[in-house]
Amino acid sequence: MIESSLASLGAKVVVASSSDENHPPENITDGNTNTFWMSTGMFPQEFIIRFAEPTDISAVTVDSYNVKHLKIEKNTSQSASQFESVTEKEFQQTEGHLQSNAISLNGIGATHLRLIITSGYDHFASVHRVSVQN
Repeated sequence: MIESSLASLGAKVVVASSSDENHPPENITDGNTNTFWMSTGMFPQEFIIRFAEPTDISAVTVDSYNVKHLKIEKNTSQSASQFESVTEKEFQQTEGHLQSNAISLNGIGATHLRLIITSGYDHFASVHRVSVQN
């Protein structure tokens, strides 16, 4: 398995449910855990990642803070619509360091991934990095 940053795959965040000019959604794909996207409160919060080309994904790693429950959906079309559920994961709360969760996706093919934060440990949650393993 090869882990790849989303930027190296030409992936981009094309939709985010909230945005803060100091912590924009693009920070999710830059591969740097010191930068991040922050929700603006209230749940659910979501973002959609579009890959430059159809991509096989065996696992996704999410580095975050204050995320309690995450759903992952995918699609294989060119438009970011008609998603199907892939998996859900409950994250353990951490104090003073990032949550790092590797989530198996069993080799799915996708053009888009939608990550939905359905609940958090606080009013705000942050996503520092998402990477994929092919």
